[in-house]
Amino acid sequence: QVQLVESGGGLVQPGGSLRLSCAASGSIFSINAMGWYRQAPGKQRELVAIITSVGSTNYADSVKGRFTISRANDKNTVYLQMNSLKPEDTAVYYCNANVISGRLHSGDYWGQGTQVTVSS
Repeated sequence: QVQLVESGGGLVQPGGSLRLSCAASGSIFSINAMGWYRQAPGKQRELVAIITSVGSTNYADSVKGRFTISRANDKNTVYLQMNSLKPEDTAVYYCNANVISGRLHSGDYWGQGTQVTVSS
């Protein structure tokens, strides 16, 4: 089994910064893409940023220039550096990873979510 554990959420003022982390553990052979999604109250979950195993990235238009996704493959960890935060960034942020397990099965896994609140 594979687990994703997120950390780093919290309350921040507009214009502030936060860094989210997500560590994958368990029976892992390799990890393909890793990404961050978010879901605000009353809205659908949306992609924030994604990074491939070789470091190619893609961002939602709403966060381009403000958020940076990165990963440490030796730690099976993905990060999301969030700068210039806005109230509309308030949401529960979820980590996602496409994992090849130790039994060479492919699957998508999700973290439990971490709350990010941007408010003065």
